[in-house]
Amino acid sequence: MKFVDEADIRVEAGDGGNGCVGFRREKYIPFGGPDGGDGGDGGSVFLVASSNLNTLVDFRYHAVYRAERGENGSGGNCTGRAGEDIFVSVPTGTQVSDAETDEKLGDLTLEGQTLMVARGGWHGLGNNRFKSSTNRSPRQSTPGKPGERRQLHLELKVIADVGLLGLPNAGKSSLIRAISAARPKVADYPFTTLHPNLGVVRVDEQRSFVMADIPGLIEGAAEGAGLGIQFLKHLSRTSLLLHILDIFPGEGVDDPVDAARKVIHELEKWGEGLDEKPRWLVLNKIDALPDDEVEACCNAITEALGWSGPTFRISALDGSGLKELTYGIMNFLEDQKRDHAEAE
Repeated sequence: MKFVDEADIRVEAGDGGNGCVGFRREKYIPFGGPDGGDGGDGGSVFLVASSNLNTLVDFRYHAVYRAERGENGSGGNCTGRAGEDIFVSVPTGTQVSDAETDEKLGDLTLEGQTLMVARGGWHGLGNNRFKSSTNRSPRQSTPGKPGERRQLHLELKVIADVGLLGLPNAGKSSLIRAISAARPKVADYPFTTLHPNLGVVRVDEQRSFVMADIPGLIEGAAEGAGLGIQFLKHLSRTSLLLHILDIFPGEGVDDPVDAARKVIHELEKWGEGLDEKPRWLVLNKIDALPDDEVEACCNAITEALGWSGPTFRISALDGSGLKELTYGIMNFLEDQKRDHAEAE
């Protein structure tokens, strides 16, 4: 299925039904009086978060959603039937805004979370509502109010605890394949990842976290070059970034230090707090070097970068260092949740 993370739709709530002007005309009741009923309320439009969806592609083919109009009132003090609400499923992680005013309407981050995006029109009043001691035969009623109409912009940001960052072919897809059940495409050419992949990393029976692999960044990504610009926003919800570096790049590929600096530069240009998120350095493909050279090579990279943060040495191919990395991530996320709970 094609991955789509932005879509525009139109939502139209139902109009309220009109009130009725009516009078009782029954045998043996000469002064029946007014009996016009109220109209029914119009139906509203709701968006509902669903984890069964992972793309907004369906909204490219179905872009208008209308709720039902309320029925008009009738004689005998009969109130019109209310219009049916409609509930539109969207992927969990969808941000909703008014396309015309840019007003943010909501952020659907939890399974089953519901957001009203267009309120149905209020019902009109029948003439029975207007009778009084001085006006016993009112001939007035009110029409139903129109329902809200909105042009919405939907933007999907995948929800993950950990995001993978790096140039194409750094080994991000290989890593997520090695430690989760996700199966992104892996090959020896750039941009094998064309859309975000989510994988659940299970540390043990009771502990797990979600990892997101996005298309690789290239120089100029923050200005729109390559594929990364379309997906940098998907890292905004993560708690931790793993910066994957290939310590043994092939011919014509940037050396690890230059590659790291390019990615850091793109993060800083993109902004939106990504450059301030906790970030760990993960040196991949240690299997490509003799054992006695790994230590010196990794130290040279971190020293050249002036890196003092957490560093892990792994091989996504043969599994070296993966257990230490996954347990380190799990402990970090649990500590973060604990600190957040205590702060509240």
